Amino acid sequence: MLDVAVIEDPAAAEASLDPIRRRILAALAEPGSAAALAARLGLARQKVNYHLKELERHGLVELAEERRKGNVTERVYRATAASYVISPAVLAAVSPDPARAPDQLSARWLLALGSRLVQEVGTLLTGAARAQRRVASFGIDAEVRFASAADRTAFADGLAEAVATLVARYHDESAPGGRSHRVVVGLHQIPAAPATPVAPDTDSAPDDTPDTAPDAGPGQENAR
Repeated sequence: MLDVAVIEDPAAAEASLDPIRRRILAALAEPGSAAALAARLGLARQKVNYHLKELERHGLVELAEERRKGNVTERVYRATAASYVISPAVLAAVSPDPARAPDQLSARWLLALGSRLVQEVGTLLTGAARAQRRVASFGIDAEVRFASAADRTAFADGLAEAVATLVARYHDESAPGGRSHRVVVGLHQIPAAPATPVAPDTDSAPDDTPDTAPDAGPGQENAR
């Protein structure tokens, strides 16, 4: 079983979004038969069998083993991954394009970068899984609490300068056999929990303010 599987086929994505099939996928983190799943989920066995066949057809579940019980063969299934991500490639015609309106202070542009990240890394993961190889990648996840908007702006400027310096130092356009890599660095406010909403920063633009608004501070629309 994979840790994460990327769904790139629209039909498979549709299959995974069905409420019953989502429950079956979650239950199949541990292998189980249609009879066991039916009892666990409170569904008719025939219905579970139908959805299992659809999930198997799209590569979301697989046969783990077959058990003989008298004259009956029990098929035991498992999910092909512990979790799934639907690639933006599923909606290729309408997926966000970072090249369309690059703007470091736009949250929408940051979202477009994230969408491309999921799509590209998803494609790499799918190919690596077929070849039984690992994907060479690197990630940093950090949380920083700024005392003021001015500190946040200074941090963003310093981060942008540091990344630009590193890229200039190591980028070699003419390197024979070199491989191109993408570097994406983002800074965004952490959303408040729904039960305890927090008022947005006073220097932030309201949700309906265009990305290009001059008073949209880094806390609201910042992607560097």
